[in-house]
Amino acid sequence: MMNNLNWYHSLNLPFLTPPDEIFTPVWIVMYVILFLSFVIFLMTKSFYNKTYAVINFLLQLTANLLWGLVFFTYKSILGGLLLVIIMWILTIIIMFQFHKISKISAYLLIPYLLWISFALYLNLSIFVLN
Repeated sequence: MMNNLNWYHSLNLPFLTPPDEIFTPVWIVMYVILFLSFVIFLMTKSFYNKTYAVINFLLQLTANLLWGLVFFTYKSILGGLLLVIIMWILTIIIMFQFHKISKISAYLLIPYLLWISFALYLNLSIFVLN
């Protein structure tokens, strides 16, 4: 992993890139929020079908988990950018789907959407700068 961080630090990074120490605690909070939102959504009784929302949530989570592998292990800035775009789009879709069943679940995703938006800015900037 250290070699991958050396690669990352050798890139031209955007001005608003936070220090490395920020990423782990923020991601922990984001994953807690993400899973709390999902559990509340699943536990909410509704006559709406939850299948597509669950599928989209799992696709978004898969894209999220693949990002680190693609960006750091395979050192693919473009691949990482495409995954962040997919994550952003799916998060918007999930928020609308969750909102039909549990407004709390949808609103809990706002900080996650903001963080993904910031990640999109960072990844796009790295792509442009390199």
